[in-house]
Amino acid sequence: MAIDSVSPMVAARHQMEDPQEFVASLLHTSEDRTAKGIAASVHRLITAGILRPGDRLPTVREISAQLGVSPATVSEAWQSLALVGALTTRGRAGTFVALATPGTGPTRFMGLGGPQSAVGLDLSRGTPDPALLPSLLSAVERVTRGQNEWSSSYFDEPVLGALEDELRRTWPFAPERITVVDGALDALSRIIDHVVSFGDRIVVESPGFPPLFDLLERAGAQMLAVSMDEQGIVPEELARALEFDPAAVFIQPRAQNPTGTSMTTLRSSELAQILSSSACWIIEDDHSGDIAQADDVSIGRYIPERCIHIRSYSKSHGPDLRIAALGGPSEVIEAIINRRMLGPGWTSRLLQGTLVELLTHAEPIAAVAHAREAYALRSTHLRESLMDRGIACSPGDGINVLVSVNDERSALVTLAAAGIRVAPGEPFHLSKNTSLTGNAPRSASVRVTSGMLSDHPGEIESTAQSIAIASLGVEGFDAHRR
Repeated sequence: MAIDSVSPMVAARHQMEDPQEFVASLLHTSEDRTAKGIAASVHRLITAGILRPGDRLPTVREISAQLGVSPATVSEAWQSLALVGALTTRGRAGTFVALATPGTGPTRFMGLGGPQSAVGLDLSRGTPDPALLPSLLSAVERVTRGQNEWSSSYFDEPVLGALEDELRRTWPFAPERITVVDGALDALSRIIDHVVSFGDRIVVESPGFPPLFDLLERAGAQMLAVSMDEQGIVPEELARALEFDPAAVFIQPRAQNPTGTSMTTLRSSELAQILSSSACWIIEDDHSGDIAQADDVSIGRYIPERCIHIRSYSKSHGPDLRIAALGGPSEVIEAIINRRMLGPGWTSRLLQGTLVELLTHAEPIAAVAHAREAYALRSTHLRESLMDRGIACSPGDGINVLVSVNDERSALVTLAAAGIRVAPGEPFHLSKNTSLTGNAPRSASVRVTSGMLSDHPGEIESTAQSIAIASLGVEGFDAHRR
C-alpha cells in the first residue's frame, strides 16, 4: 500500500507502545505477516511519520502474540530494519525508532583507501597500471573521423550495432538482451534496484566486494556470506545458504576482488546444479575482463534464463571509458534500459565506438594481452616471494592478492612506515552480525594490488620482504628466517 494511504494518521500519532494499536497500524499498511512484510510495514510507518525517531515499540513477544506469528519472525524483521539504521535496540530498555542521522556514505568502500598520499608505493587502490592500458589516441582518431551525429536521437538503440556484435561473439553464453552502462559498479547498482527488495536475502562471497556490501545494505537486504576456496564459492555453503530462500546470488567469476580467485569450469557446473532447484537470480560481475588469466566461465551456460553477466572494460581498457556490458534475460535488461531513459539515457556512443576500435584492432588487442601477462608475472613473483617467507596469500589472478597478517592494524602501520600503502582486509569481510547465516569466517589480512608493482624482480623481492615483516612482525620474521 502506498505511503499516502497512511499519511492521514500522522496528525493523530503518538508513541504506540500498546501492541494492539501498533499491530492495527501495521495491518493498515499491509497484511503480509512474513518477516519481510512486517519490516516493510514498519518502514512505511516510519517514512510516513507515524513512527518518529525515539519512539519505543512494543516487545517482540507482544507483537508476535497479536500478529499470530513466532517471536523469531518479528526478531528477523527487527534485524533487517536495524541493518538499514531504521531501528535500534537498547537492551532491556526496548527497541526504538532510530534517531535521525545524516545519510551514510559507502562506508566499506571508503575504508579501502582515502585520498592520494605521498606514500612511495601505493598498492591499495585495486586499479590497473596506467602504463599497461592500450593507447586511446589512434582509436579516438579513427572513431571521430568524419562523424558528427553520434547521439542524434534519444530513441536510438542504446548499444552500437558493431559493439553488440562483438559482445555477442565473445559472451560466455547466449543472452536474450545486451546493453552497456557506466562501469561494473553502475551495473551492480542498477541490477540491485531491479531484483532486490527491502528485506530480501542475498548470497555474497566472503571475502567479497565492499561496494557491493554497501549497495545491498542500503537496499535493506540481508546478506548470506558464503566462503570460497581456490575454485570459487564452496558448493556446500551455497547449498546451505539456499535454505534461506535468497532472491539473488552475487558472484565474481574470475580474478575475484580481493582474492584473485577464478571459478573453474567444474565448479561452475557444480554451482549450477545446486542453483537449478532455486528461483534466485544469479549475478556475475566479471570486473577484470581480459586482464584475467582464467577463461570467461559462467553459470549462464547452464541457467541462462536467470543469469545476468557483467563484463567491465575499466581494468583492461581504461577506467575513464566508463563502460561495462551486461547481458541476460530481457525481463531485467529491458527494465534497466527503460529506467535509464529517465536518467542518462545511454552510455556515450562516442565512447562505445572507441571501445569497438580497441576490441577489433591488432595494436590494442596486443596491448591488453601484454598487460595480462605482465599482471600475471607480477602477481606470481610476489606470491612466490611471500610464500617463501612463510606468508599465506590468495590465488591472485588479475591485479589483487589477499595476504594474511598476524595483526591488521600493525601491518598497515609498519608498511606505511616503509613507504608502502595497502588496503585493510576488514572492509572485504562481513561481520557475524551483518551476515544472516553468521557464517563469515575472517582472519586478519591486507589486500595488495600486485598490478601496481614494478616489473623489476629485485623491487618485487624488496616489497615482499617489507610485507613479510609487516605480516609476521619483526620478531616473527626473524624467527621464521632462523
